[in-house]
This record gives sequence, structure tokens and C-alpha cells, in this order.
Amino acid sequence: MVRYFLSLLILFLLQSCTQSKKEVKDKAISSYQVLDLVPKQVTIYNEFPASIQGENVVEIKPMVSGYLQDIYVPEGTTVVKGQLLFRIKNPQYDQDIITARAAIKIAEANVNTARMNVEKVKPLVEQDIVSKYELDAAQYNLQSQQASLAQAEANLANAQTNQGYTYIRSPQNGTIGLIPYKIGALISNTASDPLTTLSSTNNVFAYFSVSEKQLLSFMENTAGQTLSDKLAHIPPVTLVLANGMVYPTKGKLEPASGGVEASTGTATFKATFSNTMGLISNGASATIRIPKDLQHAILVPQTAIYQLQDKSFVYKINNDNRVFSTVVNTSPTNDGNFVVITSGVKNGDRLLLNGLNISDSTKITPLTTNTDSIYRSMNTSNP
Repeated sequence: MVRYFLSLLILFLLQSCTQSKKEVKDKAISSYQVLDLVPKQVTIYNEFPASIQGENVVEIKPMVSGYLQDIYVPEGTTVVKGQLLFRIKNPQYDQDIITARAAIKIAEANVNTARMNVEKVKPLVEQDIVSKYELDAAQYNLQSQQASLAQAEANLANAQTNQGYTYIRSPQNGTIGLIPYKIGALISNTASDPLTTLSSTNNVFAYFSVSEKQLLSFMENTAGQTLSDKLAHIPPVTLVLANGMVYPTKGKLEPASGGVEASTGTATFKATFSNTMGLISNGASATIRIPKDLQHAILVPQTAIYQLQDKSFVYKINNDNRVFSTVVNTSPTNDGNFVVITSGVKNGDRLLLNGLNISDSTKITPLTTNTDSIYRSMNTSNP
């Protein structure tokens, strides 16, 4: 009986081992989609964080001191050139006008008196009743009084100009920014903080910085003699707004600084965009996307890449259909579904498309993939 049970146990173990070996064998020859690498012409994008500034941003500062009496526009309002924005109250300027007008009346009276004296002396001189000296003195006095009148009129014009400065008008079309002051606040013409800012955003500039290394690489690898010539060879660039929206109008690259700033080690560039729709605000953040055409790129779907300890890997298949992990360097494409492999594989290699957690040396059954359909999906998703 004991021998019988031992025989059954041995038979069961043999069947289990056979089944396990069969499962391992089945796993080893599982089928996977395989991509044959063929160089493609593709456009990749370098992205840089950017800050937006209006084409013309003006700080609105008072020319005179006083109390803020009126605010005629709310924050964020679009205004036109000449529109009244603020009024500053300063009684001194009103009093200066009253004083200047009174001085003009006195000067006018003095001029009239001097003119009458000339007219009175003139016939007396003609009749030799008084000397010509008396007439010359009267005429000089008239000229003096006329000069005093002109000075009084100039003082009135100056007082009116100062009073005019208490009415602050928009110097251009644009959008009002934040207004830190409230009605009744004391305003000084020497204060560093403006009453507000006025930004004209029909066109906007997206400023971004590149490192010295990136700048040298650009200068070395781009056609053209000067920086302006090289920038002219760059295709129109794309602006990606903070919410991920791709701005529909393309921009043009321009230099914004004369060279590399010693304090930061970067060079600043800007891209100009038309903002006729008013979607872009002054001070906004965005991303500049600069295209770069590659004629012989190894392009693969993102699903063929996996990450491990900040490194990118692919499963490369050898001639025996065995899988091996390979480290690669990649650059993203515009749609995020594909990457360009810049090193680690070459033309003619075969990659696993959707393999996960596969051990090295695992043997597979490769399934040929329709590469045209894969890359066609990329072309339809690119903007």
C-alpha cells in the first residue's frame, strides 16, 4: 500500500513538473508586436518657458502731488488714447490760477495806464512843451508794463498746465493694470510706484532664455553669417499657453539681448505674436516651442520606451528573437505619443512595442507591425 501511494505521489510530481515546463515554454514563445526601425523625416520641438509682455507697457505716474480724487476706469479695462483715467485734487493749483488771473488784470491796467501816458506826452513833445526825454520814458514804461503783462499771462498758462496735470489721461490705447491706490490716497510725483500700468497688447513679446551651451550649438549648426541671418532660417515658432492651448498664430524669433549675461549665463530671445483676438495678457506665462527638422530620425511610439531610475530603455530583439534591454537617449515630438531616439539603436534594429516586465534573453514570437499606420497616426495628430 505504501509503495502504491509513493508511486502516485511521484507520478503527480512528474505531471506538475511537466506542466510547469510547458507553461514556461509557452511563456517563452509568447507573441509580441515588433517594430523594424527605419529612418524617417520628422520635426521635433525644443521647448522653453517664456514670459509675456505687451508690445508697449507704460507706467502711469503723476506729474504733480495731491490727493486721488477720482478713478474713472476699473482695473482690466481697455481704454483709448486720451481717455480720462484719474483726477488728483490739489487746491494749490486752483489758487495759483486765481492769483495768475488777478495778476493779469493788474498788468492789463498798468499797460493801459502807460499807454495813456504815452498818448498824453506825445502831443506835448510835438509842441515843444516837454522834452523828447519825457516821451521816451513813457514809451519805455509802456514796454515794461507790456512785459509784465506777458509774464502774468505766462504764469497763468503755467498754473493751468499744472492744474491740467491733475487730470491724468491715457497716452495710448491699451489695457489698465492693477491700481494699488484708493480714492483719498496721497499721491506724490516722486513716488516710485505708478498709479497703474497701461499695456498695449495688439502684439505681444514672449521672452525666453537659452543657456550659453545651447546658444553655441545653435550658432554652430544653423546656416547664416550673423545671428539675425541664423534666426531667419528658423521656421515660425509656436506658443503654448498656460492651460496647454496651442495659440493658433505662429510667431517670429528675434534677439532680445546683445549676448550672454554674465550674471545668469544665458542669452535672451523673444518671439513676436499678433494678439488681435486678445487671448494673451501682459505678464502671462507660456511655453515657446521651436521646431527642428530631422531628415533621418529613428522615430518610435512612446509605448516602446520604459523608464528606470531616470533612464530610458527599449527592448531590442536579436537575430534569435530574444529580448534585451537597451539604454537609449530620446527627444520628444510635438504630440507626446512618439519620441525620437538619438542614441542606443540604429537603422534596421527591431524593437518590442508593448512589452512590460520581460526578462532579458526571453525568446518571443515577433509579430510584424504595419509601420505606415503607426506613423500615419502621428501625422494626423500634429498641429
